[in-house]
Amino acid sequence: MTVRLLTYHVNQDDPKKCTAKKLKRLGFAEITHDLHGIPFNAVILNPLVKTVFSPEDRVYAERGGIVAVDCSWNKVDEVFSRLKRFRNHRALPFIVPVNPVNYGKPFQLTTLEAFITALYIIGAEQQAEEISSIYKWSQHFIDLNKRFLEAYRNASTRQEIIEFMKRI
Repeated sequence: MTVRLLTYHVNQDDPKKCTAKKLKRLGFAEITHDLHGIPFNAVILNPLVKTVFSPEDRVYAERGGIVAVDCSWNKVDEVFSRLKRFRNHRALPFIVPVNPVNYGKPFQLTTLEAFITALYIIGAEQQAEEISSIYKWSQHFIDLNKRFLEAYRNASTRQEIIEFMKRI
């Protein structure tokens, strides 16, 4: 299984540090700057919603893909307000970033880290490992978060993920 990875990109960050652009350049993901380029049934990774991403979302990911939104963390509210018409918004569970900009700041992931997390949770570990090869630090991301990633992947329901996060 290969899941379609798509980034809704709004050009708000430093292009030299943009993991989405590198993923596209290497053929691992697509980029759109237009809302019409996002499949209606895709899973939108949205840190502002209460519904947690889980293995239950695999069916949506296989059908429509996974969409990460590449924007400045300072403009998250503004950018995500444009995406309300899409139905499958999911927040990633607790995970610790290792990227050089937001190292150790939970939930403040790069596009690459978000994709790795989502792929791992739905059982597409091989694709997650493949895309993690693009930066030296990205394998460390998987190693550091292995306990969390495995717990989330092995959960049967969203509620199990929430219960696990409460124990962290």
